[in-house]
Amino acid sequence: MSSPHHPHLLAPLDLGFTTLRNRVIMGSMHTGLEDRFYNYSKLAAFYRERARGGVGLIVTGGISPNRAGWLLPFGGTLNWRADIFNHRKVTGAVHAEGGKILLQILHAGRYGYQPLVVSASAKKSPISPFKPRALTEAGIAATIGDYARCARLAKAAGYDGVEIMGSEGYLLNQFLCARANLRTDRWGGAIEHRMRLPVEIVRRVRATVGPDFIVMYRHSLLDLVEGGNTWDEVVTVAQALQGAGVNILNTGYGWHEARVPTIVTSVPRAAFVGLAGRLRQAVSIPVVASNRINMPATAESILARGDADLVSLARPFLADAEFVNKAAQGRADEINTCIGCNQACLDHTFANQRASCLVNPRACHETELVYAPAARPRRVAVVGAGPAGLSAATVAAQRGHQVTLFESGDAIGGQFRIAMQIPGKEEFAETIRYFGRQLALLGVVVKLGVRATREQLLADGYDEVVIATGVKVRLPAIEGIAHAKVLTYLDVLRDKAQVGKRVAIIGAGGIGFDVGEFLLHDPAHPLPQPVAAWAGEWGVDLHGGARGGLVAPSDPAPLRQLYLLQRKLSKPGAGLGKTSGWVHRAVLARNGVVMLAGVQYDRIDDHGLHITVGGEQRLLAVDHVVICAGQESLAELMPAAADPRFHKIGGAALASELDAKRAIREGAELAARL
Repeated sequence: MSSPHHPHLLAPLDLGFTTLRNRVIMGSMHTGLEDRFYNYSKLAAFYRERARGGVGLIVTGGISPNRAGWLLPFGGTLNWRADIFNHRKVTGAVHAEGGKILLQILHAGRYGYQPLVVSASAKKSPISPFKPRALTEAGIAATIGDYARCARLAKAAGYDGVEIMGSEGYLLNQFLCARANLRTDRWGGAIEHRMRLPVEIVRRVRATVGPDFIVMYRHSLLDLVEGGNTWDEVVTVAQALQGAGVNILNTGYGWHEARVPTIVTSVPRAAFVGLAGRLRQAVSIPVVASNRINMPATAESILARGDADLVSLARPFLADAEFVNKAAQGRADEINTCIGCNQACLDHTFANQRASCLVNPRACHETELVYAPAARPRRVAVVGAGPAGLSAATVAAQRGHQVTLFESGDAIGGQFRIAMQIPGKEEFAETIRYFGRQLALLGVVVKLGVRATREQLLADGYDEVVIATGVKVRLPAIEGIAHAKVLTYLDVLRDKAQVGKRVAIIGAGGIGFDVGEFLLHDPAHPLPQPVAAWAGEWGVDLHGGARGGLVAPSDPAPLRQLYLLQRKLSKPGAGLGKTSGWVHRAVLARNGVVMLAGVQYDRIDDHGLHITVGGEQRLLAVDHVVICAGQESLAELMPAAADPRFHKIGGAALASELDAKRAIREGAELAARL
């Protein structure tokens, strides 16, 4: 595929025995579908759409070479010939669309959530309840053989190669780093011994599969944990892997237990690509850039600068299966961009649920959520242009319905327009851009600044009316709630009310944390945050000079003194996303935000906010009190009597903590049924 729009990205890559049609890799993502044989038809449909969308090389979710390597009990494994049948469904689907696919071989090591876990040493990880057994010499030899057997079966199943997972803190990374490798035998100690296992695995795999089979290795360039490797050790390992038979070096950053974020939306785009560029100068095989690359222009610039030979995008292919085709056709403005939220992908994976995508609920549900042409096109009114309404309007129009979208405000976006004001959530603007483009392409009639009425909707004779009017702020029953010190989160985020230097935030859910991060940010500093500033904040050495890539973080300079309060006795922020909530809690804690649980709100007056905590009365002498204590549905347009023409979705249906994932999914599912 050649294209004048992104010539480096769309250029083929000749590996000698095979050619990739472009430089785009769909990186490995665990979807949950690979763990059960009866889901492989769904998994095949998922990969088929991405291959049809133009991606050059797909890497599967992690498949274990043996039971000790399971991430979860009875997880996806390829270790006997009977497994081949199901895997051929996947490889056949990808090859039918002209794509190529690798099986990722992943041994979880001490990260496994199951009692059979093994590692370099008997040292428990902080993210699994199970303490591993240290592999014996016999166990190491058996593990090497299991990798080779898995690769041989992958070749028999029709895969074009394998990716050996050696980063993110899994087994091979555990052997590579003194953090988890305490051995004193020939598999531990100096880097030449610690790297023996991954190098021997690559040698055995290459000898087993022969020369005409892709062997890619995902190598950790920054471990971002104490006891991680130095840059010189990283290069030493990479060169040894090349000598052992690796065709392509993929890159990874950070262990899962690291206290540095690497893929959430607050991480600047392509923050780590400079390290891939340095590694490329030290080896003679293709190097892949990865992490927070989510748009074609970013990927193209990486390749054009010579920082990598290929780019790996994982979650962007959840968000949009047609990413590559759209880039090639000059339609980048039509790409449904991954916003790095983690809410439906990684949060689902770590909760042992099927992965999907907040902005694309069809991801991993291709055989179930089908946008088939409507048997009878209907006139559809959608009221409210927030995430739920935008989802419903675009899917309904895509299916051939005549859609009119009403929005009382002067722009589309709803709660996403508010969320994009938060430092680290600027990517949410991309979703609004995507939906706006789709509305135009699909011919949706958009009426901004129009407050629809039930009478008007009925008089206009719409066949279906979708109420997606969202929520309004709920004001708690606190004495003095009408005081001039009191603001709502909408006053702060949407209306840009002036806020003093000492602020109490009532409500420690997602909105409360968002308001906290907004109020800590100095508006004189640009957003999104520059890479160097982000690295300084989190103590990351992007030059690789420090062991593990960790240095002392820069001193915070909070703009305000904040108090984050909640009635519940649980830890503030306990309901935030599993894989991103800790980031938000860390930001607020580092900036001196006082977080209090079990708070009784007594009154608000000229002196500030009077509270009782643990039986003790306190006065918070604050300038303002910001209310983030929940919402109430706006559903007045729904008829009192049941009317099958009227439907409510999103916040209008359930005013829980703002949930864009549910809102977009409900909009798509409803529109698919109309």
